[in-house]
This record gives sequence, structure tokens and C-alpha cells, in this order.
Amino acid sequence: MNPGPQSKTDCYKSIASPSKGIYKDKGSKFLAFAFPVETEDQVKDIISKIKKEYFDARHHCYAYRLGPEGEKWRANDDGEPSSTAGKPIYGQILSGNLSDILIVVVRYFGGILLGTSGLIVAYKSAAADALANAELVEKIATARYRVEFDYSQMNSVMKCLKDFRLPVEVPDFGSRCTLETKVRLGWEAAFLESMQKISICQKV
Repeated sequence: MNPGPQSKTDCYKSIASPSKGIYKDKGSKFLAFAFPVETEDQVKDIISKIKKEYFDARHHCYAYRLGPEGEKWRANDDGEPSSTAGKPIYGQILSGNLSDILIVVVRYFGGILLGTSGLIVAYKSAAADALANAELVEKIATARYRVEFDYSQMNSVMKCLKDFRLPVEVPDFGSRCTLETKVRLGWEAAFLESMQKISICQKV
């Protein structure tokens, strides 16, 4: 079976690896760090590490966006005036139409207030520099499924996974067989039609 041509409708953009950027104004230094992420737990871990590493900085502002449609997102000002830090950072993520990404901007205060407009420019510029130094990648939107089947159905299940070029993850071949896999959204309907004839298949 051929799952069919790949569709661009289930593709989205992210970054391949961490990158850095910097912006300076009136003695203040803004260090930007962009990270590829997929979960909010990853976001929390990275922010915690950044705060520990740059413990002497005045602010650790950030924004993130997760999922193929950017359905999970947050912008945080970390003590800066409202909407002067997190949202400008998030705006750069949106302008690049990126997802599965976290950008943290660390500020070292230089002793001179920048004002609202100055802060917006600073956080926006630092985030933009980090993205300019990043390598963009195209990601495929997927759904995770748990497949349950008898040993007698093993060959049929494995053939279906092979036909759709899907990974076998978390295999457990006990008294009853289970595994998990990730299915490209554009192939989801065809996969379910094929797999549900031979196994119990549930989204997880």
C-alpha cells in the first residue's frame, strides 16, 4: 500500500537547534536564546536552567509556541512593564510563522531606563537576532496512536506500519501485544482504516 503523496498542509516550521542573539542599548544588554521544544515540561526545564545560569540578570523574559497550529503559547514579561518583553518576543515567533519553539531573553540592566518603546525594540531585536542565527526546518504534524493486537496479528500490524513508514515505539510483547506510533496527519484516515481491521487502535 502506498499512503499517497505527501501534503504540505500538515507541515510547519521550527528551528533545528538552539541559537543565540544579542542586543545592546544604553548600557543594557539583552541576550536571546532560541530553543526547539515540543512540550511545556521542556519549556519549564530550559527556563529553570537559564535562570540558574544567568542568576545575576535583572529579567528572564520569554515566549513559546507549541503544536502544528501553535495551539499552546505563552508570553512572559518577568517583571518588565506589561507587554514590553514577552509579546515582542512572541511577535517574532509569529512573524516567522514558527512553532515548537521557545525564546528566552535575559536582560542585564545598564542603569539607564529605556522606556516602553525602547524595551519593545530591545526585546524584539534580541529575539530577531537569535532567529536570524537559527537554522529553520520543516516539521511534520503527527498524531500518536497506541496499537493493541494478538500475536496472530503481528505480521499484519507490522506490514501496515511498514507500508505507512511509521516508527515502532514503546513495544510491549507480553500476553497481549502493544506498541505506539506517530502518524502523519495527512495519512491518519487511511492508517486508521487499514489498522482498525486488524487491531485496536487508539489515539494517546
